[in-house]
This record gives sequence, structure tokens and C-alpha cells, in this order.
Amino acid sequence: MQPPIPDQQVSRQALKGILQQKSILGGLEAFHRALGDVFQITLPGFRPIVFAGPEANRFVLVTHRDELLWRVDQDPVVRLLRHGVLIEDGNDHENLRALMNPPLHRRALQTYLPDMVRFTDQIADTWQNQPSLDMLVEMRKIALLILVGTLFNVDLTPDLEHIFPHILKILKYISPGIWLVWPQAPRFGYQRSLHEMDAYLYGIISDRRNSNGHQNDLLSVMVNDTNMDDDLIRDQLLTMLIAGHDTSTALLAWSLYLLGEHPTALERVQAEVDDVLGSNLPDAENISKLNYLNQVIKETLRLYPPIHAGNRIAAADLEYQDYFIPAGSRIMYSIYLTHRHPDHWPDPARFDPERFAPGSRNTPKAYSYLPFGGGPRNCIGGAFAQVEAKAILGRLIQKFDFKLLESKVHAYMGATLEPHPGVIMQVKPRRH
Repeated sequence: MQPPIPDQQVSRQALKGILQQKSILGGLEAFHRALGDVFQITLPGFRPIVFAGPEANRFVLVTHRDELLWRVDQDPVVRLLRHGVLIEDGNDHENLRALMNPPLHRRALQTYLPDMVRFTDQIADTWQNQPSLDMLVEMRKIALLILVGTLFNVDLTPDLEHIFPHILKILKYISPGIWLVWPQAPRFGYQRSLHEMDAYLYGIISDRRNSNGHQNDLLSVMVNDTNMDDDLIRDQLLTMLIAGHDTSTALLAWSLYLLGEHPTALERVQAEVDDVLGSNLPDAENISKLNYLNQVIKETLRLYPPIHAGNRIAAADLEYQDYFIPAGSRIMYSIYLTHRHPDHWPDPARFDPERFAPGSRNTPKAYSYLPFGGGPRNCIGGAFAQVEAKAILGRLIQKFDFKLLESKVHAYMGATLEPHPGVIMQVKPRRH
């Protein structure tokens, strides 16, 4: 049988949800409540079959992953990233991932921690005498400096001001929009920003080739591989730059927003940071003991997963729970809906870091919690992002008091799930 589609009544409920939440997510939640874990959206030119829940996720990510393709050539993300590891299928993906894994392996992360702290301090040192700051903007600066500084071994500082607006333009280009129903819609200003980004990336590739270095960072590993030409390296650098920094930006901004919204949780994090870090810089040993902060990060990822949905194309006719999925269908598996699924998360809209406390009786069912995807193609930078988040948040909370000034924030479906219009906070040095 065919997946259910919304009738007029359900469509009205979805519209109400969109208006209330100021987000398409409100509509998806209405569809989910009314139609269940499998339903089809029927917009002109855009008719994805939407999956939610752990069983559906396992179907997409594990049992039928070879019959579900990542690459959708008409999508802007493919035109942008070309042959980036994120959007390659089959052996091309496996070969790229094998090459790129060592600099992103958990064992390599402790060598990045000093730079993570240094770049965090570098941006935080500019906050003096500011009446308010948008943490979405500030976390993006930190995340960009850290990603380029650690994985590429390049200091982005001299180029940050120039590159920043072009990155924002590119992110807007790949965010959900009119291209979903009109793939050939004109996208003004994008080519200039892409040109500037390419000039920067090809420039650092050339510099590294000319340095004759044999370092262990991601850029050097790719430059030293005889199978990688400059174009393919560019595709991986841009993939890591865009996907890597934007997901961290969203996680960090949402974490600060939720702590600002829940002062008791913030006080508990502060007490833990004071006890564990004291006056010491974050390092591999002490951030591993920030247990409650880790629970806050996990709960933030549950409520607001930066990658809120995944897209696949069925390469063959498939069947899931008696639903027929014809070849060529677009499938969206919703991480957001799964993370707020009432069958798997009690009181799912509530911020509750205790869900992830050691020994909690509410251990998430497999594939009901997947902020970094799941199966063999889980996020290549997942471990990096988790270490980075603890290092940055631990350092900032060690140094500053944060007060949320504007609580009217909603989830915006950009390239990642961002707090919109921003996270406006008062930031003052802590008095210990």
C-alpha cells in the first residue's frame, strides 16, 4: 500500500503548527501525530516519503542502506560539494572515509585540545565591554577557527573577517528553500561567494604542496596521497568546513540557550566546572570528568539535533511495513521527530539532562537517538564534535557568567537546525 498523505484537516493542523512554532518542524510534528511513523508530503515537485522512529531509521541506515543512495544530483549540496565524502556512495565513499579517518579518530583528538582552548580564548577575549552578544555568531567564529586550525593546520584568523560572509551565503544556498519545488530557481550572489571560498581552499592546498611537509593533519594526509588531486581535496575541505563547523555552531549555541533558559542547570554546570577544572585549562583528562556537562550536551543534541533530517533516493523498489516505496522516491528520515517521539522519550519536549545520567533507567532504544547518524555511515566527525563541545563550553563557563536576554527563539531549518534569530546573552567575567 501507499504511505498515507495528509488530508485537508491534517494539512490545517500542520499549518497551525508551522505558525505557532515559526518553523516547518511544527508542520512535520502535526503530520507525525496524525499519520504515524511513515507518511508522504505532497508538494508540487517535492513528494518525499518521511520516516521517523528507530525501526524506520534502522531500515534506512543499516538493513537497506545499499539500496538507498545519498547522491541527489539536482540538490544544491551536490553542486556545492561535488565529490565530498558526505555525498558519495559505494566504494568512492569508503575509500575517502578510510583516508580521512585517522586525523578524526578519537586518539588524535587530544592533540587538538590546546588549539581548541586557544581559539576559544581568542574569540572570548574580544567580548570585553559588550552589552550583549549573539552566541550564534560567536560560536560560529570559534568553530571555524578550531576546524581550520586543527584539521587543516592553518590559522584562519587573518582571513576570518573576509571569509565569514561568504560562508553564510553558501550555507543559505544549501538550506531548504524554493529549490525544493523549483530546482532551477536563480540563486543570486552565490557564485561570487563560491569563487572566494574556492580561492581560499585552493590557496591553502597549493601552500601545503609547496611546503613538502609530512604532517598528520587532514589537509596534509590528503595532499600526500597520490590518488588525490587538488579538485578532490577541495571537495573534502569544503565538506568538512561547511558541515563540520556549522553543526558545532548549532550545538554550542543551543547549549548556551538551554542553559540560559534553565538557570538551575547552568548553576550545576558551573559547580562541576569549578570542581573539575578549577583554574586549569581543559585537557583530555579533566573534560572526561565533566559528566553533567556531557549530559547537557547530549540532551541538547536530542532536542535540537543539528542535522535534523537525512535524505536518500531509493535505487530500487522497496517495501517497509507493507508500504510500497518505488524506485526513485526521495526518502527523508527525520532525526528531529525521532528524538521527540513520545513512544521512546517521556515528556519529549522537556529539557532534562537526567535522561542521560549514568545508570538512568530510560536508556535510549537503538536508533531512537542518533545526533550523528547511525550505522556504518555515521558522522565521520562525531567524536571530534563531542570533545570540542566539552572543551569550548567548559572553558567558557569556567571564565564567564551568561545571562539570556531574549528567550523568544525558534528552531530554524537552515543547513543545520539553528536558534533563530540568535542567542542574545549578557556575558560577564566570573568572580570566583
